[in-house]
Amino acid sequence: MDARDSVENLIRTVVGRRIYDLEQPRTAAMPVHEAHRPGYLYQLHRRHEDTYDPERHGPRSGASGMLVMMEHTGTHIDALSHQAAGLCLYGGVQLTPRVETARGFTVHGIETMAPIFARGVLLDVCATLRHKLGQEPLPAHYRVTADDLEAAAHRAGVKVQAGDALLVRTGYGQLWHDAPRYLAAAGVGRSGSEWAADHRVACAACDNMTWDETEERDPETGGQLFAHLHLIARSGIPIIENLNLEELGRDGCATFLFVCAPLKFVGATGSPVRPIAIA
Repeated sequence: MDARDSVENLIRTVVGRRIYDLEQPRTAAMPVHEAHRPGYLYQLHRRHEDTYDPERHGPRSGASGMLVMMEHTGTHIDALSHQAAGLCLYGGVQLTPRVETARGFTVHGIETMAPIFARGVLLDVCATLRHKLGQEPLPAHYRVTADDLEAAAHRAGVKVQAGDALLVRTGYGQLWHDAPRYLAAAGVGRSGSEWAADHRVACAACDNMTWDETEERDPETGGQLFAHLHLIARSGIPIIENLNLEELGRDGCATFLFVCAPLKFVGATGSPVRPIAIA
């Protein structure tokens, strides 16, 4: 078999499969965490009328714009430089002026993260608890536990394995255009984040702003956003936030091919992404 045959066989494995776009649309009105304002701004800089000159250039004209945004807005992935534990990045990297510079990080910048190409597993906690809690999405600030994740895995008939891309649906993706409600979303609590780390997943992803439930305080440290400490800084597991998991949930897709590639912003603590699932 030559190289061309190998490529054609690979193509056959995905042709005809359903492709799910998991990115939320980016607008100036989208929900933004208070720590990452001003968020997102797109301004049309050059208009077609500005360059239109049929005598010099014929019928062609061009337009271009300027984009200003924080790394951690919209659907995005956190680099391992995004969080630290005791002023150390993952792997015991001490934060020094050589590591944390005005132009970004020289260690664990987002450009060092390889594209994620893995088996994706959707744990639809929203659907699993719908009858018990009597509502969808999950209640505001509901904390997803390890038991909830186990129940969702049992319902889907899947076993989360090391190297999987773990996606958790709370149902809040459907409220992307309702910022106040979206920012009060359910999230994964400490036990759920420890469960994800124990399963050594490739990444942890959710359809809310932070993965974490934002009001939970760790009883040991008094800190918030336990997963950002435990998954990123301690375990080296990146977090992907603000996914749209509604179609995957509607179609009951439990496992699929998951692809997510961060942009190579050198030294950056995160990157916008457009993850896809092929099922």
